[in-house]
Amino acid sequence: MSAEIINLRMARKHKQRQDKDKAAEDNRRKFGRTKAEREAARKRREDLEHHVDGHKLGQDDPSGNDTGS
Repeated sequence: MSAEIINLRMARKHKQRQDKDKAAEDNRRKFGRTKAEREAARKRREDLEHHVDGHKLGQDDPSGNDTGS
């Protein structure tokens, strides 16, 4: 009946790697978005801005005169 001999330094490093991988997985779940999701959100935001800009009644020029009339 012999006990398994382990290297404590290697065991500590293995544990640190596991903890780091778990933290990375948690962060991906919390904050991660795929590139396609980011691009879709960017395109939707640009489309909405363009839609709103298209419905403006008039543009103000720097001199303060309204050019929409």
